[in-house]
Amino acid sequence: MMPVNRRQFLAYALCLPASVSMAYVPAGEEPDLIETLISRAHVPRFTDEVWVLIDDQEATLSVYRGNSRLEHYAPVSLGRSGAKTQRLRGSNVTPKGEFRINRFNYESQWHIFVGIDYPTPAHARMALKTGVYSQQDYDDYFDYYRRYGSPPQDTVLGGAIGVHGLGGADPEIHQQFHWTQGCVALTNAQIERFSQLIGIGTRVVIR
Repeated sequence: MMPVNRRQFLAYALCLPASVSMAYVPAGEEPDLIETLISRAHVPRFTDEVWVLIDDQEATLSVYRGNSRLEHYAPVSLGRSGAKTQRLRGSNVTPKGEFRINRFNYESQWHIFVGIDYPTPAHARMALKTGVYSQQDYDDYFDYYRRYGSPPQDTVLGGAIGVHGLGGADPEIHQQFHWTQGCVALTNAQIERFSQLIGIGTRVVIR
């Protein structure tokens, strides 16, 4: 495989042409990259694609095959501080964006944990643009991603984000409040069903 530079890697990850400029642009001079991606993420990539849509405003999680909805869960719980395009470690924010499922933990304290590949290259790009990442942080992010095939989990953007069950958490609180540290929570029965419908690589949209 031919090596790719950082600009090409980000372009591939975002499904953008490699010729798109990735030069630093001050905050406020270009639209929010994550919002731009979300605006077109609800379109299935192919007719029978199984994908997931999590809606912050409606507090719902839906599983689709193409344009047909297979499952719908409501209410679901998100981070205590809501959902935003930019998340910082410890902020209790659920990150918005377009992700892929990259791991399962069936021995989690939350019954089942389904991990996503946050922070994505788009989140790293946003962090650099807004000054949250230094150029060195940005370089280190892509060096790690190229080496391990997944994003680092210990930068200022945080990590360990996914969809999980309640485990031993209070179902009544779950019905009334957003209570997580940034993940999306379902009931234990729902996460069991959800984990049967999706797999590694399934696309997850949080908007």
